[in-house]
Amino acid sequence: VALILLWLVPPMLNWLFFDAVWTGDGREACLGEHVGACWAFVEAKFGQFMYGRYPVELRWRVDLTGILLIAGLVPIAIPSVPYKRENALYLLVIFPVVAFMLLTGWPFLEPVETTRWGGLLVTLVVAIVGIVVSFPLGILLALGRRSNLPIVKTMSIIFIEFWRGVPLITVLFMSSVMLPLFLPADVSFDKLLRALIGVALFSSAYMAEVIRGGLQAIPKGQYEAANAMALTFWQGMRLIILPQALKLVIPGIVNTFIGLFKDTSLVLIIGIFDLLGIVQQNFTDTNWISPATPATGLVFAAFVYFIFCFGMSRYSAFMEQRLDTGRGALRVAVHRLRSRYAERLREEVLVLVDADDSVDDELRVLLGAVA
Repeated sequence: VALILLWLVPPMLNWLFFDAVWTGDGREACLGEHVGACWAFVEAKFGQFMYGRYPVELRWRVDLTGILLIAGLVPIAIPSVPYKRENALYLLVIFPVVAFMLLTGWPFLEPVETTRWGGLLVTLVVAIVGIVVSFPLGILLALGRRSNLPIVKTMSIIFIEFWRGVPLITVLFMSSVMLPLFLPADVSFDKLLRALIGVALFSSAYMAEVIRGGLQAIPKGQYEAANAMALTFWQGMRLIILPQALKLVIPGIVNTFIGLFKDTSLVLIIGIFDLLGIVQQNFTDTNWISPATPATGLVFAAFVYFIFCFGMSRYSAFMEQRLDTGRGALRVAVHRLRSRYAERLREEVLVLVDADDSVDDELRVLLGAVA
């Protein structure tokens, strides 16, 4: 392994950093016998990589949307920050409306069509909408597949198996090309909206199977305990079953999110230029054509994808450790239950000792210490 690293690492460092071209106005700067990565190309096209063909004078809207998103994500991602319910309300209700108004311009700002969106903006829009929609829909599908109602169970199975049985490329192609053929002539859907719907439904089928695995891992006694407490089905699921099931499948859920984020690059097949698509489109710019340009652009795109995917992976590991899923949700629940009953027993012993006049002071202190 050490020999392989010694063979690979020095040439990679030379190409990426030491022999790289950091500044330049065109392809001439990146031509030469011993020229490495053409980072000048990335610098010149950075705006397109981030925003696509979004108007330059209106890009402040995208920046403001990103700031508002971070302002909601950071507090809800840090466990010690209070007001989680208010943060969730902001992210799920207020922020989507504000982001839609800022990005599209509706109804008061200058409108910007989604055909002009591109780059990392499109990648994040498709990924975030897919994640936010597929998670609750996946929970409902998982519960429906385990339902005792024949119609609900059958419909859930058909939905899940259908979307899992077709490639995402086919889903995107059908939503973009075939769907308009079945609609009236005066009815049309935005191309990006069609892609969002297809990605969300496709991901929800995989999310449903991940969550169903967590539900099956919960012991039967937990369901019986919920019934014994006279909880309704939805109360039992919300308060007892789902919290434990979701803890168990955190790795699978995040793995689905990571796969969804990388699959956003497939929207290029229907003419939507995400980050990877806009990078590849700029390879044809005659002002920057050089042997190092394509490799540099792809390395930059890979680095951006890695940052987001690695961040989700590390946060998943952090939540696993915090929720102590390594020991199992059942063991944690039993430990908490024992602690609760031990505290109650201690209080009862102290009450009995104080009420019994036959207990002398020395024995009273000893029983209090034991309790």
